[in-house]
Amino acid sequence: MSAETRRNSFAVPIKNIERELICPICKELFTHPLILPCQHSVCHKCVRELLMLNHEDSFDAGSECSMPGSPRSSTTISRVGSPSMERLDRLVRSGGSRGSISSPGWRRGSVTPRITAIPCPGCQHDIDLGERGISMLFRNVTLESIVERYRQAARAAVAIMCNICKPPQLQEATKSCMDCKASYCNECFKLHHPWGTPKAQHEYVGPTTNFRPKVLMCPEHEMEKVNMYCEVCRRPVCHLCKLGGSHANHKVTSMSSAYKILKEKLAKSIHFLISKEDQVRTQITDLEALIHQTEENGQLAERQANEHFERLFETLQERKTDMLRSIEQSRNRRLDQLKGQVDEYQGMLENSGLVGYAQEVLKETDQSCFVQTAKQLHIRIQKATESLRTFHPSADPCFDEFVLDTSKEENLLKEMCFGGVPDPPLIDLSRSRVYNEGTICWRLSEDHIPTDHHVLEFRRLGSPNQSPSQEDGEDSGIWRALERVYGTSTVVSDLEANSLYAFRVRSCRNSLYSPYSPEVTFHTPPATAFNFLFNDKCGFCTERLLLSKRRDSVEGVASMAFLLAAERVQTGSYICLDYIIGDTGISQGRHFWAFSVDPRSYLAKVGVVSDSKLIEWFHNPRDTSSPRYDHDSGHDSGSEDTCYEVSQPFTLLTVGMGKIFIPKASSSSSVSTATASSSDPGSRVLPMPQRIGVCLDYDAGRVYFFDADTMRCLYERQVDCSGIMYPAFGLMGGGKIQLEDFITTKRLTF
Repeated sequence: MSAETRRNSFAVPIKNIERELICPICKELFTHPLILPCQHSVCHKCVRELLMLNHEDSFDAGSECSMPGSPRSSTTISRVGSPSMERLDRLVRSGGSRGSISSPGWRRGSVTPRITAIPCPGCQHDIDLGERGISMLFRNVTLESIVERYRQAARAAVAIMCNICKPPQLQEATKSCMDCKASYCNECFKLHHPWGTPKAQHEYVGPTTNFRPKVLMCPEHEMEKVNMYCEVCRRPVCHLCKLGGSHANHKVTSMSSAYKILKEKLAKSIHFLISKEDQVRTQITDLEALIHQTEENGQLAERQANEHFERLFETLQERKTDMLRSIEQSRNRRLDQLKGQVDEYQGMLENSGLVGYAQEVLKETDQSCFVQTAKQLHIRIQKATESLRTFHPSADPCFDEFVLDTSKEENLLKEMCFGGVPDPPLIDLSRSRVYNEGTICWRLSEDHIPTDHHVLEFRRLGSPNQSPSQEDGEDSGIWRALERVYGTSTVVSDLEANSLYAFRVRSCRNSLYSPYSPEVTFHTPPATAFNFLFNDKCGFCTERLLLSKRRDSVEGVASMAFLLAAERVQTGSYICLDYIIGDTGISQGRHFWAFSVDPRSYLAKVGVVSDSKLIEWFHNPRDTSSPRYDHDSGHDSGSEDTCYEVSQPFTLLTVGMGKIFIPKASSSSSVSTATASSSDPGSRVLPMPQRIGVCLDYDAGRVYFFDADTMRCLYERQVDCSGIMYPAFGLMGGGKIQLEDFITTKRLTF
């Protein structure tokens, strides 16, 4: 089977690609699509509507005609039938008499500025079209052709008729001439394009209604066709753009080469997708199964949640019924007592005959008869008299003992969430830094449920050269915790120097704790952190060094003076380093600082220097063009091996091209290193660590260089600390040095 046959067998029906032909703004088929710098396509009219402040002030020459009088302004626009393009054509023709069009940013005679930036509806990135506006955008001719083919396929039942034939002999068109902009049947085409005439050379295609030329013109050079492809900007350019335009220094390739490469890549990608059809179908089946499973599990979770809430409602209803019953029983009992008391007093009012009866009894003269009757009567009257003297309600109307406090239960219900133990976090080694204070950062799982807080624990494991049995201190090996950390980072203070510390963290949610994260170990520096910034006052060379605004990074740049001096530079001459020092000096104690050197740096020197040496470096006249110039007795010229015989008021280590170079030790010098061998020069070249640490012991007169990530000592030597010592850095050629954030934070905060 041939390649063409295979491609046809895999061909996708054009009716299936409709969603790729829909403008993301107007949601209709593309009309004169333009390609945005982000490679998304948008209708010409949609870009205009986004770009202009209002319809009346809208004015742009479009991607085809940014200048009047150009071939595209006089031909291509007249072929477009849309009202917006016809109006644009009239604007361009009216501007042609003036010889030029006013700036796209302002309409002639208008003080209303026009928007030049639009959000891409595809990727939501802001697209700045600049002063040229829409005119800097290319037509998407390929997409335009595909849309036309789709339209033709959609209206296949409606044939394109010949424009020459007259009814009733009107015939169906078989060809369309791109130069005549008309469709013909076979007979009319032969009649109007006879052999031997210029019309016979016209370009003809199948029946179509789109007669726009399939030619891309350069937006910056209106008369030029694009014939090259810029690999830097990834867009077609013309030869003038390459010769002296904005792409002069860019790498370009021929359009045919770009066409071949991109077509092969696209064909391979399409073939790969087609070859994976079975895999895609299997994955679709798996996804459909997952969708079904998700629906079932979601419904199951809903049922379970409903059951839990129903049980809660039932429990609440039971408690509600019991408590309301208690209130009702107490209320009925009290009402009965109070009503009985009311009846008793009501009887006192209604039984007024008792008094009259007593008065009649008093008239009895027979003593024995009186005593017999008056005894019981006296008891009744005495009770009534006492109740009147000491009135007390028989029941308390207050129901304070039945007040219900549900605030605790309400809070519990509000905090109720789907349970489960939270996932353990992971400590981020790339963001965590440990000195005498440590900043520990961690990451949470991407689909984690919000946690209440975190707990960070750490312990000292001892010194690096110490066995576990030799651990000193009462706190060694004991976990210490920082409770209730509400972010994803925290600061640990009071860490001992030159010690190993283990850290772990866990999350808490609803009083449930996650497992601990894997333990990570950090090695603290041998001294406290020394805080400083770069000094831009002392000897700083503004021509060849570029200092950041925060003064925490410095970059070497080329200067015009350096280039002019190149004509006088002879072979073997020594070009000076450009030095910069810290803004804080050291006169006692042990101090540590860390920094990173860009791996692309050509040559850098890092170390310490005394104030006496600074006077020599920064104040003595220097002639960089002289081959005899040697500003520091050969140290920075690469001859460290010979100059380290005696202690000096400075020590600098060479770093460059992704390597670090260990100086050669001699028998008479006080240099020691565990990594370099005098007899093996290759062992003196080590891979440059991501971060370099420097420790200066002023009192002992010794300086150490470390791999700041592992705290492995790379090199140490004696240094003459006779004055104030400063962190020193030097750059030759391109390079960059960045101070560690922990070293600069306190100074920047201050």
